[in-house]
Amino acid sequence: MKKTFTAREIAVCAMIAAVYTALCIALAPISYGPVQVRVAEALTLTAVFSPICIWGVTIGCALSNLIGFMLGVNILGFLDIFFGTAATLAAAILSYKFRKIRVRGVPFLSAVPPVIVNAVVIGLELTYMIEGAFLGRTFILNAVYVGVGQLIACFALGLPLVYLLEKSGIPQKYFGAQK
Repeated sequence: MKKTFTAREIAVCAMIAAVYTALCIALAPISYGPVQVRVAEALTLTAVFSPICIWGVTIGCALSNLIGFMLGVNILGFLDIFFGTAATLAAAILSYKFRKIRVRGVPFLSAVPPVIVNAVVIGLELTYMIEGAFLGRTFILNAVYVGVGQLIACFALGLPLVYLLEKSGIPQKYFGAQK
């Protein structure tokens, strides 16, 4: 296992984290809450290019959740910094693992983990925050709302982003991705 990162890898990681954070804060009204479309989650699919992208989206998510908490727009509060970030980390790792399973060259399966993981984790967080306990009906409703938002972010935005980046050759040049 590689223990050090190159300057380029650190720069790519920082760039992804910065874009993720900027998108969340700029689109705060739709990035946090029970009904959300966190546009920045489209970047979770950059994990198909390189493991370094996993760290970029994870750091970006942590920063977004922290800043959202500090600004009072993240209704999930302090715990989202840990659980929401863990969900994004798990989803990005799984997206990376499924990167080679493609339909017509597009990594459709890589878009599924962010939808499912975030629907479950954020759905649970919202349920406990809103109800103070687990209530199945509330959880299902929250999970569906978050899942639909993730579907939009990952399938409608993330997959076209991956396609366009691959067509441009950027992943090979900057992320160290193999053709």
